[in-house]
Amino acid sequence: MSFLKRLFGGGGGSDAGEPKSAAPAKQIEHKGFLISATPYKAEGQYQTCGVVSKEIDGVLKEHRFIRADRFAGLDDAVDISIKKGIQLVDEQGEKIFG
Repeated sequence: MSFLKRLFGGGGGSDAGEPKSAAPAKQIEHKGFLISATPYKAEGQYQTCGVVSKEIDGVLKEHRFIRADRFAGLDDAVDISIKKGIQLVDEQGEKIFG
């Protein structure tokens, strides 16, 4: 059951997976999208993670992503999370939301 809670946004923890409400370590605007880097600590390293968001027709749309990449330093994880978000926007644009 705890796996399902983590999968659908319930629960969380510092080393058990993505925190429930991770504050962005860095945010940038790219082509009208907001890209937020939200790496989290997993097994002693920082996991690449972020959110791509955009307001469309008055509704805030979000796409959360997690990648397998892990880094010893937070700064490296933040930089790669931002780069992955930019890549998603460049490749998919608004199609990312649905």
